[in-house]
Amino acid sequence: MEQWNQSSVVEFILLGLAEGILAETALFVLFLAIYLVTLVGNSMMVMLIGTEPRLHTPMYFFLLHLSLLDLCYSSVTVPQMLAHLLSRHKAMPFARCAFQMYIFLVFGMAECVLLGVMAYDRYVAICHPLHYTSIMSWRFCSWTAGAAWASGIINSLIVNAFALRLPYRGQNLINQFFCEVPAVIKLASADYTEAEVVVFVFGSFLLLLPFILIAASYARIVVAILRIRSAEGRRRAASTCASHLIVVSLFYGTALFAYMRPSSVSSATGQDKAVSVFYTVVTPMMNPLIYSLRNKEVKCALKKLLSRKIFSPVT
Repeated sequence: MEQWNQSSVVEFILLGLAEGILAETALFVLFLAIYLVTLVGNSMMVMLIGTEPRLHTPMYFFLLHLSLLDLCYSSVTVPQMLAHLLSRHKAMPFARCAFQMYIFLVFGMAECVLLGVMAYDRYVAICHPLHYTSIMSWRFCSWTAGAAWASGIINSLIVNAFALRLPYRGQNLINQFFCEVPAVIKLASADYTEAEVVVFVFGSFLLLLPFILIAASYARIVVAILRIRSAEGRRRAASTCASHLIVVSLFYGTALFAYMRPSSVSSATGQDKAVSVFYTVVTPMMNPLIYSLRNKEVKCALKKLLSRKIFSPVT
């Protein structure tokens, strides 16, 4: 036993979401359906925005990147979770677990920054409509979208470097359904305080800074909307922001709960798993539904695409 405790961990055992064949089968069917809706919904958004000239605007440019991030974000965790729900041995090799942690944080952190940029886009559209095209130029949009992806890559490298430099010997049971940095570093066989501080600092940086930008943008938007005299004008201005606000609430509500709580809070109650399911599985499915169901331009583009497919002559 002493020799085993001193040996390096070669694989992690994921405890998953439930125990028992019936529960795991039910969860498999449920999450498979959600994942298929996620793939179809986000792929449809990417195709619509890419092919419909009316949607070639900065707002939809950022929405295209959001759909790409959601596709990647959910694909990092859900397929492996589905496989483990049908498997008796829920293990992941150390290297694959480390890779999942890195890729997951890349997409998650990039989405935080992108949501902040999207809020700034709505602020410019409502508060500075006459200067919108000059401020939100294609060069600026491309630069900010690239900065969102780059920030995810760089910050994930730093966070995972601190997590993976810790020694892991003996303990290999992760009370989660995927390899997530806060859950993994708790298994280190040395003091992991430094790694927890790094996760908290960089989590705060990439969660709170975009959140401050979002809050400041919408504070100015609310003031601008209240100055509009007509009720119809206020309604139209508010409706352009409603979808983004819903997406921000879903994503930030769960992400802040997962990454900004004290480390003393135990995950044994299953709260962490429920929250993780929401922001890794449910939110990527909801985003395209929110934007498509609440957006007339997207619905018109979808009808146009479907009519073109249905009524096009067969060759």
